[in-house]
Amino acid sequence: MTSQPTRTPLQLACAAESVMECARAEEGHSLHPMRRRLAAATPSKWADALVVSVSADGWVELFSVETGATARVWHHESLTHAVRVGEPVALHTTYNVLAVGSEWRSVVTEPAFAEVLG
Repeated sequence: MTSQPTRTPLQLACAAESVMECARAEEGHSLHPMRRRLAAATPSKWADALVVSVSADGWVELFSVETGATARVWHHESLTHAVRVGEPVALHTTYNVLAVGSEWRSVVTEPAFAEVLG
């Protein structure tokens, strides 16, 4: 039996001005090296999606290519510079990692990504 990672509450407050300054390892903040390794080691848990919308408050709405469902993800800094509407991305359904090209970011998913898009 596989266990799911513990979900942390959504923490919108962060004093860091950029992800490089953020020392928090919770979902939606800095991507912990162990979560990066685990996501890379479990390629079957990635799901393809298209970006539907991006807002300055860190929310990105996604459309699942496989299921047609939508979900929102949140990162503590605005991703308006990193993703564009219509762009293909991938999300790791177990470790909540958003991959935009070669850039990976920790995200919080709403509702739980594995339930909706996976």
